[in-house]
Amino acid sequence: MSAQFDHVSVIKKSNVYFGGLCISHTVQFEDGTKKTLGILLPTEKPLTFETHVPERMEIISGECRVQIGDSTESELFRAGQSFYVPGSSRFKIETDEVLDYVCHFEG
Repeated sequence: MSAQFDHVSVIKKSNVYFGGLCISHTVQFEDGTKKTLGILLPTEKPLTFETHVPERMEIISGECRVQIGDSTESELFRAGQSFYVPGSSRFKIETDEVLDYVCHFEG
């Protein structure tokens, strides 16, 4: 997996969620696809994100616990792993450390 993205445009305005616990920037590729590069700070309780299109969350560093959709089970994901969330769904995520991620929009 490449450590960088080449030939992209970056939207300067950040995406800030949950009072700054999650901050990302949108990266747009020449073919029109988009990804976000972000961090999630340590959380005291899970944060819930809604999805509109399918998303694949790639963990760059750190680890997190994730519940996808209506699942009552959480799964642990570490650096080098990713998880998939269907479109028109949601996921809950929590971490005890700074989590570095890339969100790949797949729809």
